Amino acid sequence: MYNRKSEFKVRIAAQQKSLGLPLFPITTIGSFPQTNEIRIQRNNYTKGKITLEEYEKFIEKEIQEVVKIQEELDLDVLVHGEPERNDMVQYFGERLDGYAFTTHGWVQSYGSRCVRPPIIVGDISRPSPMSVKESKYAVSISKKPMKGMLTGPITCLRWSFPRDDVHQSVQAEQLALALRDEVIDLEAAGVYVIQVDEPALREGLPLRVGKERDAYLKWAVGSFRLSVSGVQDSTQIHSHFCYSEFQDFFHAIAALDADVLSIENSKSDAKLLKVFVDEAYPRHIGPGVYDIHSPRVPSEQEIKDRIEEMLQYLKPEQLWIDPDCGLKTRKWPETKAALVNMVSAAKFFREKYSKK
Repeated sequence: MYNRKSEFKVRIAAQQKSLGLPLFPITTIGSFPQTNEIRIQRNNYTKGKITLEEYEKFIEKEIQEVVKIQEELDLDVLVHGEPERNDMVQYFGERLDGYAFTTHGWVQSYGSRCVRPPIIVGDISRPSPMSVKESKYAVSISKKPMKGMLTGPITCLRWSFPRDDVHQSVQAEQLALALRDEVIDLEAAGVYVIQVDEPALREGLPLRVGKERDAYLKWAVGSFRLSVSGVQDSTQIHSHFCYSEFQDFFHAIAALDADVLSIENSKSDAKLLKVFVDEAYPRHIGPGVYDIHSPRVPSEQEIKDRIEEMLQYLKPEQLWIDPDCGLKTRKWPETKAALVNMVSAAKFFREKYSKK
């Protein structure tokens, strides 16, 4: 249950046949701008001012708009934009048994950003699909591959208040089994690219190198693998990492066996990618080509320079082109402008290397 059906070489051939992606595939990490209107409608639904049917129609309209924009930009792998999601852990926790929530239990995440961590109070299970409806709808309105986004078991655990009567490895496994069901249901709904984010994997890492750290990484990596190993070879598994340095536990990231790994790298020296060369990393990588934490729009040339630098360490067939994180906190004008430049830069290299 912890291993995919085949090794990466077999999987990537099946995925290429199924998805038909070009060189330097272009995608985003998952979320698109959460406008004031989205927040207002979510609040109206929470307070009972609008019905579930009205809220779902609003969400469908938002998904339509996000998909249309991505098609106009000519991205290769689309996302539904996550307009229905408040927080990447709270959203899934609200749909799992074994969780409790607060109304005013705010905790500072960073700067002015605050979250309400859910509380694990019992055994975790998934009573029904959590994200399939929105992703399935997105699939129905586009001919391009659609990527489903889930929060991984370790991040769900680390960004919640866990139980203290059961070891965290048990709670992680329960989360992994719940997410495994969701991953399989997404695949059955026609979502053949599925991203399971694990930005908090680094947070749980014991400071001391040795048995304690090795034990943590064993069950943490195992939980991720358990959550994604139920799909066919032709379904592509992505994972995203941000907020962390990964060089000191790179072996664990490699052991996740994700087909495509996207990392927050735009603010770092591209030399950090040397670890992928040193470890002969065989799978695909999407180092962020621009920083989404600023409203500044990078020029096409800046992104070209960044990609050129990445190609000193990565093979062209390995490299995906994407922003370094989700676009939830950005405004639409800067988002569109940055993505236009990103797509143009990617197409420049696609043409350049297709001639070789």
